[in-house]
Amino acid sequence: MKSAMYSTFADEYDLAIQDNIYNAHLERPSLQALLPDIAGLNILDLGCGSGVYAEYLLDQGANHVTSIDYSADMIQLLQNKMEKRQQPDKTHAYVQDLSLGLPQEKDASADLVIAPLMIHYLKNLHPLFEEVHRVLKTNGMFVFSSHHPFVDFASSSSKNYFATEKIQEEWHTLGRPVEVTFYRRPLSDIMNALAQSGLLLTHMSEGQVSQKVKTMDEKRYQHLTTRPNFLFIQSLKGVE
Repeated sequence: MKSAMYSTFADEYDLAIQDNIYNAHLERPSLQALLPDIAGLNILDLGCGSGVYAEYLLDQGANHVTSIDYSADMIQLLQNKMEKRQQPDKTHAYVQDLSLGLPQEKDASADLVIAPLMIHYLKNLHPLFEEVHRVLKTNGMFVFSSHHPFVDFASSSSKNYFATEKIQEEWHTLGRPVEVTFYRRPLSDIMNALAQSGLLLTHMSEGQVSQKVKTMDEKRYQHLTTRPNFLFIQSLKGVE
């Protein structure tokens, strides 16, 4: 889904997430804790944004990182960063509506697929999850994060936890309100989409906020250590 956060304000967003609470000190360390040894892997970075994960994966020794995002502005930011790294054989980035799958990617071509805080922008998870299964090698891993269904339910207009529904909120990631639209869904929908695509759940986490947040905002630290905010899933493509 389009949002000015990821287009008009792409540069501001990139700057904001470098050292903020939710992205830098909750989401990234929690998702990274579920990743395998990165060295030598061919990786797809879905919903890549401005390239924070691409840089991390390359720093960890990835063989190649393909970064994909709906926003052309984010892809341009990422490409600018990759040009400065002077590793043209290590990276590729392009714009793609991930609700339509991964038509440019070959079967059994990826060792690892990551999707940080992206799937809640998709109305239907099945097409993408099926495509992830297709492009993963046997024993390849899919790791993703999303909004926690418990948290999003507070914004439900239907008050039906089992419904999949569109949510509009104002986020203050940039230090001022910016409207963002996404989908909330029950946990069972996420788990069933995984199972029906042939992916095997191997680990589920609700994340752990960094101790640094205690010095940044003690009230927010206490909130995030006693309530869930994101959901983290690790899964594998098994032998067929």
